[in-house]
Amino acid sequence: MPDSFRFIRDSKPSFLQISTVLICFLMNMLDGTNVMIISYTAPVIAKEFTINPQLMGIVFSAGLLGMAIGAMFLAPFADRIGRYALVLISVMLMGITIFLTAYSQTALHLILFRILSGLGIGAMLASTATLASEYAPPSLKSFWVSFVMGGYPIGAVVSGLIVARILPTYGWRLVFEWAGIITLVTIPLIIFYLGESLDFLIKAQPRNALNRINKILTKMQSPLLAELPILSLKDKEKNTVGSLLIPELKWPTLKLWLGIFMSFATLYFLTSWIPKLASNTGMSESLAIYAGTLFNLGAFTGIITQGFLSSRFGLRQTITWFLILTAFLMILFGFFSNPFIILLLISFIGFGIQGGFVGLYSFAAELYPTKIRATGVGWAIGLGRVGAIIGPIIGGTLISQGMHMSSTFFVFSIPLLVGAVATGFNSITEKK
Repeated sequence: MPDSFRFIRDSKPSFLQISTVLICFLMNMLDGTNVMIISYTAPVIAKEFTINPQLMGIVFSAGLLGMAIGAMFLAPFADRIGRYALVLISVMLMGITIFLTAYSQTALHLILFRILSGLGIGAMLASTATLASEYAPPSLKSFWVSFVMGGYPIGAVVSGLIVARILPTYGWRLVFEWAGIITLVTIPLIIFYLGESLDFLIKAQPRNALNRINKILTKMQSPLLAELPILSLKDKEKNTVGSLLIPELKWPTLKLWLGIFMSFATLYFLTSWIPKLASNTGMSESLAIYAGTLFNLGAFTGIITQGFLSSRFGLRQTITWFLILTAFLMILFGFFSNPFIILLLISFIGFGIQGGFVGLYSFAAELYPTKIRATGVGWAIGLGRVGAIIGPIIGGTLISQGMHMSSTFFVFSIPLLVGAVATGFNSITEKK
């Protein structure tokens, strides 16, 4: 980045930087809402459509399949058309398909709409993580990315509180209509207050790049550029997924993929099945929904804490210990039966797994250079979603076979330990 952009590193964050980060946070709140409402409404939908646990696991995984495809094949377009454009496309796709989910008449309809909405969610997660990392001052990068991704569990918390009140009286269809409308009405915020990445405009130099850069710099009350910097031959090279596996990135990339795969598998088992598993312990339907809410409330606290600790002790060490301690808590789960203690443990587990898991987004954003950053983050998320697809399906199979809640938690503590080892032995390569 040109020396004239030192103000991003040396000055206080501008209004545009703050508004961009807050909008990215809001977009991830919508992601959390649109992912979790299927879990909150699952018992009612399953009853209406007569869906067994295995088929409901497929419904859960359909959304995750869409997210994997979106992260792997839509998110890389952010390295071509820009982060701003892809965020706008993603929110439109999410809003329309979530709203249409309310008019599903069969399980097949649910699966189709979950895949389509997942495309937008997957692309959105990668785009916002990338954009936040590129607008953050270097000393705050880990914290800003963690804060932005913290919108996901907050969206899940807010939606859980609302669903607990709406669902018993108005039914599940109104829940999806509400979520779709709320998503679509955020479009004007994106149009007027979301900034494009200066990193992207400098390194990709799309049409009218200089004018777009100077408009952003004007908003930030910063010196303008007289001309664009000359790109090197390396900068002009066409980027592909293979760029993630060049010699200096190959092993860090493979370890990142393994860590995020294992974390995704456990996380999405928990987010998909906690309300159902909690209800199996004898909790009321409303209290079971609050179990999911406490999980995500703990998650937001964990994400912010992880961001703070990472800025002081390093990403790799912080992520590793978060995952190890969460695995230990999941193993302990089987030793308690009191509902209050169960809810407390669920909250602490959310704290640990989401804190460690979101740290991997920051890790990916720091691992890759600007020109392949969205591709790298997207593929890490996308391949991780494969684990997310497998997790709920395995969970549904174990539950349908009568496995106790504590036993399923023990089983899913193992992937977390594997993810911790993969992360602990990884390293970030210095990039240009």
